[in-house]
Parts: sequence; structure tokens; C-alpha cells
Amino acid sequence: METEYNPPQDPLVILHEDAEVLLVDKPAGLLSVPGKGPHLADCLITRVQAVFPDALLVHRLDRDTSGVMIFALTPYAQRHLGLQFEKRMTRKTYVARVWGVPEEKSGTIDLPLIVDWPNRPRQMVCHDTGKSAQTDWRLLKNEGDTSRIRLSPKTGRSHQLRVHMLSMGHPILGDPFYATGDALDFPRLMLHSEELRFNHPQGGHSTKIRSKAPF
Repeated sequence: METEYNPPQDPLVILHEDAEVLLVDKPAGLLSVPGKGPHLADCLITRVQAVFPDALLVHRLDRDTSGVMIFALTPYAQRHLGLQFEKRMTRKTYVARVWGVPEEKSGTIDLPLIVDWPNRPRQMVCHDTGKSAQTDWRLLKNEGDTSRIRLSPKTGRSHQLRVHMLSMGHPILGDPFYATGDALDFPRLMLHSEELRFNHPQGGHSTKIRSKAPF
């Protein structure tokens, strides 16, 4: 399912800046990198590079996801951070609002994922050919028909949090790919990258940057 691309025109929100790294608060509805075609050219890295010409990509967030995103400001920092993401040394925490309320208070979802080719970019669980994917989750608040969940992915598969929550029977609210019925009737995907922990390229000290969920 493709929706028309009308990215928000919010000003750039800088969460942290130093000689090596830049962390910004990505708005929901804005691509991290350009898509195919001129109509998908507007994206976060283009906006960042208009202000910080040396900014380099390290990772991505889905278009509909908001929150903390890190860019490198030197090639050394890009290599350093890229290795941390590759070796799963970074720690990412998300907040989501989901349909329904889990019976348990917390748990771990361990379900392998693969692209659902006829329905790209949708992903699906596949025990035969899927890539390993794990997500820790914790119930933060029961909100009646919905609930607020903290999600900590151990792996970084495409749409991992969205498919894992769907597999529990609790799709993320407003998800254009996986939510249906009343769960779809929300102004945006209710998924926000709340916190990123990483080792700073300059000195290696543990660094934590947060952004409060706007929903």
C-alpha cells in the first residue's frame, strides 16, 4: 500500500551536536533518504546536509516513524558508528501505542522475518527462510482499547517492530501496512524512536540521547 508523499515541513530539531556526531529528531512522514523519483527527493539527510554539508548517513528510520536519528560529521565517525550498528553495540528504545492490551507485562518476541515479495515493502514471519529477529517489549500503560509499549529491538530488520507487534495480535496504531479497522484510524504511525545509546567516536564514552514521544 503506497500513500501520497506529503512530508511535514517542520524545522530541523537538533538534539545534540559536536565535532563528530549530530543527532536530530526525525518527524513522522519524512523519508530518511531519497526514494526513487523526484517526488521522493525531500528527505531528512537532504535537509540535514543543507545545514551540515559534511553530514553522513549511519542508519535509517522508516518514513512513518519519528524520533532520534544519528548522523556522522566525519568519515571516521561514520565508520565507528557503522561498526557499532553492525555489531549490535548500540541500544535503541522505542515507544509505541498498539491496539489492545497484552496479557503479560513484558516479554521477548523471537520470530524470523523476510520480505513479503508480492506485497513489498511489507515483511512477514517465515520460519524457513526468514532472518533472525528479536524484540524485547514491556507494557507501560493500559489505555483501555489500546496500550503503550516500550520496545527494544535486539536486531534491526525492516519493519521488525511493526511485524512483531502484529504477530502478538497488537498492531501499532495508524500503521498503513499492518493495521486494520479501528487500529488504522489514527493520524500517524504511533511509533517513536525514544532513545539511542552509543559509544561516542571521540573517546568511546557511552552516550545517551533521548526524544520524548509526541503522542
